[in-house]
Amino acid sequence: MAFPRASDALARFTILDLSRVRAGPTCARQLADWGANVIKIEAPERLEGGDPIGGAREAGDFQNLHRNKRSITLDLKNPEGRAAFLRLAKKADVVIENFRPDVKSRLKIDYPHLREINRGIVYASISGYGQTGPYRDRPGFDQIAQGMGGIMSITGLPGQGPVRTGTAIADLCAGLFAALGVMVALLEREKSGEGQQIESSLLEAQMFMLDFQAARWLIDGVVPPQAGNNHPTSIPTGVYPTKDGSINIATTGAPMWSRLCKVLGVEELHAHPDYKSAPLRSKNRDALNAKLDEIFRTRTSAEWIEVLNAASVPCGPIYKIDEMFEDPQVQHLKFVQQVQSKKLGTQKVMRQPVSLSRTPSRIAAATPDRGEHTDEVLKEFGFSEAEISALRAAEAL
Repeated sequence: MAFPRASDALARFTILDLSRVRAGPTCARQLADWGANVIKIEAPERLEGGDPIGGAREAGDFQNLHRNKRSITLDLKNPEGRAAFLRLAKKADVVIENFRPDVKSRLKIDYPHLREINRGIVYASISGYGQTGPYRDRPGFDQIAQGMGGIMSITGLPGQGPVRTGTAIADLCAGLFAALGVMVALLEREKSGEGQQIESSLLEAQMFMLDFQAARWLIDGVVPPQAGNNHPTSIPTGVYPTKDGSINIATTGAPMWSRLCKVLGVEELHAHPDYKSAPLRSKNRDALNAKLDEIFRTRTSAEWIEVLNAASVPCGPIYKIDEMFEDPQVQHLKFVQQVQSKKLGTQKVMRQPVSLSRTPSRIAAATPDRGEHTDEVLKEFGFSEAEISALRAAEAL
């Protein structure tokens, strides 16, 4: 039976995924979810030394990262294994890797070597800090990139000290940017017929995600401090306590500030000389928030959310993860999809957060077992039964 594709959108492209951990697999997952023929190349289990980096293969994290892919085993340090990889690369469209920069050169599977056999190959390299420079050989980890990339200095309560984000934002964004780079390179290749190398790093991705906070320094000369749950420039925007919990409120600009004061019945705050402009509200943030806290504590979160939304004041609940998935809008979006795993049964995973009308993405296949598709894939690339047997005998698979 043919392997089910997640979409028709990228079905004409074949991706060789050499990556591990999170950033590289995230890049490959983006392409797999849009139907690309993603072949996850893993070391034989005897060489792995236990569970994969990032947790057990059966854990939710691993299962979420590798859906819609096929898996083969290949020992790239074995001469026969490397030769087999080169046969695959000669016909492939994309290679994704996140080795340290020197590793792929030693194995002779870097872009210059692959370009000799396939001028159209798009070669995506993801590293911790870049392919060159004084930190090129340092191992890349998300939390280290978060610290170096500035986000930990602006996350958390004022004076609290650096705080990491609650998800692997550097890893994830590096993978997403690499996938975008792959798509750009494939589009350009349609004109030039030439592939190219793409480079993304955790550090660059994290720096880019600072966005307006970085611009505050680069353009305005302001070093952004920790602001906690308060928006650094839009006030009052933040977390406010209610009778039974907390809610988020975002009042950006004078019209929303006016509407908030009206719905709260405190028009005197709108006219108050300390709060009548955005700079003044920023200067007197703590006093203003203290007054608002007293008001919001008088009603429940649900009551405030209904009243404020009816008045076109942006607000919303602050969910735990399980509560988020129970929200009516989340349910309506059908953001969670099911897929059947041969070993683990029914799995629930999140779909792509973008929808296409003609070529939608779906969760077509669960994460494969290690090497589950080795023979199948090699045959598709022209390997005979005898050649596959020889590779096994040489311990290349």
